[in-house]
Amino acid sequence: MLNWFKKKKYPGFWNNYIEHFKSKNPNDIQNTRFVVFDTETTGLDIKNDRILSIGCVSVLGNTIDVATNFEVYVSQDVFNKETVEIHGILKEGNLSKIKEKEAVVNFLDYVKDAVLVAHHAAFDVAMINQALLRLELPKLKNKYIDTGILFKKTNFDKNEDKHYGLDELCDLFNIKKHDRHTASGDAFITSILFLKIKENLIKSKNFTLNDLLFYRKKNGLL
Repeated sequence: MLNWFKKKKYPGFWNNYIEHFKSKNPNDIQNTRFVVFDTETTGLDIKNDRILSIGCVSVLGNTIDVATNFEVYVSQDVFNKETVEIHGILKEGNLSKIKEKEAVVNFLDYVKDAVLVAHHAAFDVAMINQALLRLELPKLKNKYIDTGILFKKTNFDKNEDKHYGLDELCDLFNIKKHDRHTASGDAFITSILFLKIKENLIKSKNFTLNDLLFYRKKNGLL
């Protein structure tokens, strides 16, 4: 009976990740560490599809830290040949791949307590959370920002109900789409988009971190 009351023991890497959230983080935008990330997957089914690769880049202030970018490719237990044309990742191929658990451990070690940023972020966060669930771990603790939703706070958005694709916003902000549909490439492109949107918002209003995080109509993207 006493075993029922015992606190669940988590692996060391998860405890190390949780430790980062015990310190109070700055609430100002310029001193907040953001990690812009992207996942390439076998499909769009959160439960049945799997992560093929994760790409991340850190942003602090107005600087994208490309020197410490993060990229991993995951061994494929699930294969969908129909999506290969999009991401170009073969089941075998010459890419060095690691197991999903190792990819998740490395991802948590990189992001720590940063605010996560992604385009249509709910999907990427859900894919990471599903991988955590397979490891019998809780969901990500990081706050996150969706650049598609963030764009709707700017004076550029004329259609409140529209969901803007990454390509469309890159064209609007004149961002070159190098390495599109690779996790690291999309993370870098999204980081430039994030800085451009953030700059627009800060110029138009006295935006705080909480203003970036909050959106009253956060629906329709999972």
